[in-house]
Amino acid sequence: MASLVQSIAQMLGKAPTKPAPEEVSPAARDLLAFKKTPAERARRKAAIMAEREHDAMGWKWRGRRWASIIVINLLFVISFQLDVQLVEGALTASRVLGFHFADLNSSLQVMLAHREILVNLLIGVGTVLVLYMLVGGRSFCSWVCPYHLVSEWAEMAHLKLVEKGWVKDHAMHRSLRTVMFVVFALLALATGFTVFETISPVGILSRAMTYGTSLALAWVGVLLLVEVFYSRRFWCRYVCPIGLTYGMAGAVAPVRIVHVAENCFHEGKCRQVCLVPHVLDMTKLGYGTQVLTPVGPDCTRCGMCLDACPTGALRFDIQGLTKRA
Repeated sequence: MASLVQSIAQMLGKAPTKPAPEEVSPAARDLLAFKKTPAERARRKAAIMAEREHDAMGWKWRGRRWASIIVINLLFVISFQLDVQLVEGALTASRVLGFHFADLNSSLQVMLAHREILVNLLIGVGTVLVLYMLVGGRSFCSWVCPYHLVSEWAEMAHLKLVEKGWVKDHAMHRSLRTVMFVVFALLALATGFTVFETISPVGILSRAMTYGTSLALAWVGVLLLVEVFYSRRFWCRYVCPIGLTYGMAGAVAPVRIVHVAENCFHEGKCRQVCLVPHVLDMTKLGYGTQVLTPVGPDCTRCGMCLDACPTGALRFDIQGLTKRA
């Protein structure tokens, strides 16, 4: 329970801290002592140097995610264009084979704006809530959201420019996202207007692909320029409250990514590629409290860390079902 509370606090913006000695399990303490021995340090250093000579980022999970985002969003387009009514609506609210789906944050915004609980929205919210209580984390962000895909392309451009020294990443405090969640909720309540839905690139892209382009796409272009030239993943990291609601919904889901400490080199490749690197703090030497640690609810389940990890220290896991090696 304590680790869950700490993970949620980190999702809201609290900075990770090194655990106190009493928080570390005996097994994790013994493993850390072994990893600090001269022989093991030398072995790990040699392995890291050898791995860097063949440094290559895998595309297994990235390819799967891109395919998932493209297919899911194409279903909306094809169903509307061909009028087959398999998938109706957009990502904010839809009906799939007769089942209602409603985005948690969008539904909250609408009900605050109308100042009443809308039964139809509650049905859709219930379906989505059950789904994310199973799959966990911010899975929507990396496996469904169309803006996540274009933002990932913008991130690639940003990192190339940073490498050349042409731009610099301007990091902001992660608690800004929590502040924006409250701000958007209060704006909906005070104005009777869903301000967030108007400027959300997720809804803009989803509606544009399905029903046709609009001037709102210019706003999406502005956000991408900010992310390329000023702040890496600005919208997803510091503004968008959608991931926050899904992270809360899937905080104790059985599907998660786990860190296997005994396999870890602690070289940090996983944190370099992660959208939310604070969730991988346990991969730093001396920061893990268990030998097997589930990654926190702010994790997008994107699998980028799995593609980057050379030793299999990070893996997908289904609690109670996955067989241990």
